[in-house]
Amino acid sequence: MDPAVADKPVGVGEAESGPREEKVSGHRDSVGEVEDGSNQLHRHLGNRQIQLIAIGGTIGTGLFVSIGGGLAAGGPANLLLGYSVHALMICLVNNSLAEMVCYMPVSGSFIRMAGRWVDDALGFLAGWNFFLYEAILIPFEITALNLVLTFWTDKIPVAAICVAVIVLYAIINILAVQYYGEAEFWLASGKLLLILIVFFFTFITAVGGNPQHEPYGFRYWYSPGAFAEHIHAGTLGRFEGFLGSLFSACFTVVGPEYVAMVAGEAERPRVYIKNGFKTVYWRFFVFFVLGALAVGVVIPYDDPALNNGSGTADGSPYVIAMQNMGVAVLPHIVNALLLTSIFSAGNAYVYCAMRSLYGLACDGQAPAIFKRTMKNGIPIYAFAVVMLFPFLSFLQVSGSTASAVTTLQSVTQGATMINYICISLTYIFFHRACAAQGVDRASLPYVGYLQPYGAYVTFVYMILVEGIFGYTVFLPGRWSVADFFPPYTMAFVAILLYFGWKIYKRTRFVSPLDADLVWEKPQIDAYEAAFTEPPTRFRDELWALISRRKRVKENHMGEDVSS
Repeated sequence: MDPAVADKPVGVGEAESGPREEKVSGHRDSVGEVEDGSNQLHRHLGNRQIQLIAIGGTIGTGLFVSIGGGLAAGGPANLLLGYSVHALMICLVNNSLAEMVCYMPVSGSFIRMAGRWVDDALGFLAGWNFFLYEAILIPFEITALNLVLTFWTDKIPVAAICVAVIVLYAIINILAVQYYGEAEFWLASGKLLLILIVFFFTFITAVGGNPQHEPYGFRYWYSPGAFAEHIHAGTLGRFEGFLGSLFSACFTVVGPEYVAMVAGEAERPRVYIKNGFKTVYWRFFVFFVLGALAVGVVIPYDDPALNNGSGTADGSPYVIAMQNMGVAVLPHIVNALLLTSIFSAGNAYVYCAMRSLYGLACDGQAPAIFKRTMKNGIPIYAFAVVMLFPFLSFLQVSGSTASAVTTLQSVTQGATMINYICISLTYIFFHRACAAQGVDRASLPYVGYLQPYGAYVTFVYMILVEGIFGYTVFLPGRWSVADFFPPYTMAFVAILLYFGWKIYKRTRFVSPLDADLVWEKPQIDAYEAAFTEPPTRFRDELWALISRRKRVKENHMGEDVSS
């Protein structure tokens, strides 16, 4: 394969040359010029990589560590209920996002859709909100990784870990996107292994496979109980316990937006991205609903170790349960795999922050320099800016400023709800535009269920959660300026971003008849039509990977692999 061919972007109606090597799809890359503002990123992410990116974007450190805080606040029943309710809401968000992204799989995804289909000011808000959220979480994950290492020793220089992680993030994300996809494939595989381990641990120990040989089952649902009282006593306290569990779910149950952000660099996006979105539903049930159930089985909500605030794997309810039972080796395995989960999360934040800044630049909402790309399709100046944020992790070198990064992370938590509010509102406008312009939704690559009602439900739900997230600060005797700003800072920032851009640019809401439903559709249609063979299945790509590695190994042993 000619490298000069492989590193060119796909344009409109361009001549094709140079077959892609090791691709059973039969697609050929085009080498024409791409107009400024169109997608200059390269579609090199295959089905196998997209599926694992989808899984990796769903499973974060919250599922293994901070979920314990939700258990302590609400008890096992409230935890299961809270995670089930919020997982259902995010499934409805996924339902809306999948329909839009499969129809128009552009770089920047829902960020640019908000500007094109709702209001340019909403696109500005959505883009910068998502960028700040992702970028500030990068140093937080580096800090978390350092803290997890203290499970074994605190003698590793903090600065050395920061430098090593930053260098690795830079190497992975400066290379062509397929290398990022390959790294996330293996890192996400580590997350899958981790969740399988904790699930098997829960089941085996619950039926008696523990050092005490005692089948404890659902003991902790009866003692200390299924519902914990939080802040107040009685029925009100149990309801507040539910809210505590729900808020824990709000910042643990995520994922559809990460599938959307790779749409501009996905091969056959209307097939592979669609498959990624479709798997969200069962993944949410398996990972989050069953995960919440498992946590409530292995440990009581009143275990004092759940609120140790250490930030290490000692704070994981699974590790605490293992130590309580006297299990010796497994906590170290879980902790080691937790490192891959944290590293993967930070890596994903680097990728998404770069692409959101690139998307903003494509629509004139960030300096044009950020849409310049290298020959391998990497937005180099966006990369340079994003890689400044990890250096905030060096604040932890000084013990007096170590809490600064955690404070930044807590300030941005409200950005998650704002993100889903923007997605829901964008879909409502998209649905109206389709109806007004006579677009038959049944002809779209993906058709969402119960629409547009699902989008209205999530729009109201997310606003409600954003509004009450910091309600405890308004309770009698609990007012504190320091406690007020973390949950509501991003809400104020969002208001300033939206109205500031609206006033500066004098933007208006896009009418249903004027919404640009054509946009990059001709380019994408031409790209999809250029494939000559059926799309590959996940298991076929996985088997091809295994077979290729086997042949390489045999070749290194000097055996004949010509056949």
